[in-house]
Amino acid sequence: MKGLAMHKAARGLADDAAVLDWPLGLQLVATHDMLAEGVHFTPDCPPVDIGWKLVAVNLSDLAAMGARPVGVLMGAGIGAGRDAEWASELVRGMAQALGSFHAPLLGGDTIRTNAGSVLSLTALGSVPAGSALSRGAAADGDDLWVSGTIGDAGLGLEIALNGSGDATLLKRYRRPTPRLALGMALRGLASAAMDVSDGLLIDAARLADASGLAADLNSHAIPLSEAAAAAGREVAELAAMGDDYELMFAAPAANRDAIRSAASTAKTPVSRIGTLGNGAGLTLDGSVPARLGYQHR
Repeated sequence: MKGLAMHKAARGLADDAAVLDWPLGLQLVATHDMLAEGVHFTPDCPPVDIGWKLVAVNLSDLAAMGARPVGVLMGAGIGAGRDAEWASELVRGMAQALGSFHAPLLGGDTIRTNAGSVLSLTALGSVPAGSALSRGAAADGDDLWVSGTIGDAGLGLEIALNGSGDATLLKRYRRPTPRLALGMALRGLASAAMDVSDGLLIDAARLADASGLAADLNSHAIPLSEAAAAAGREVAELAAMGDDYELMFAAPAANRDAIRSAASTAKTPVSRIGTLGNGAGLTLDGSVPARLGYQHR
């Protein structure tokens, strides 16, 4: 754990558990996500980037709830053939992400596994009581918004697998940015929110379904980076790619100016990409897309 900033609750990792003070008026938000070698990262991925992504994907879940990070607990199963230098670089990447997003280490455990590496992280956050965002509170007529740009990470994965391509796209895949400042700024403005991990289309369908609504998206409004646009792929294909870790959220039309102001304060670009209404399912430009995104088995 050398190099990781520790919360005082970790007690220098000298005890078996952390002891946290929890202020009155705040609620605990907890999430846990895993990365498995060969599934969530390629075997040749630099371990410093794996460490970053392990932290970022968990903090992205906190961002989707409007939570402020409190700390993390890490579990690392280091695969056969990975030496101490690999593990050290993994920790260095975690330290970079934790430092960037002000989320100290509370504790964890490291073991040796027989096959590929399997890594996990529990992230804890806080929100004022009653203010946590959820997927299921959107209303008929709400706008649907998304932060950042879409499709970069999916194209980055292709580059990681093929060995060559735009370095900015590869970085977007390996080093996502959790939109924590935006998530906190949306408390009281957004009616529903989630992060985009399995593809914009499938996650929009999930948000709509959780609220008992239908989603209608406009492909021309879906934000693309210059690198993604230059790839010459259909917007529907890019919107079905995963690993963007942007925030998608619903909000009443009356909140448009306040949302743009909040996004500006959070220094995060946002785009209004569609609407939610009565019904079920998802349409893109009025039609049902051939593919929505990644389906967990």
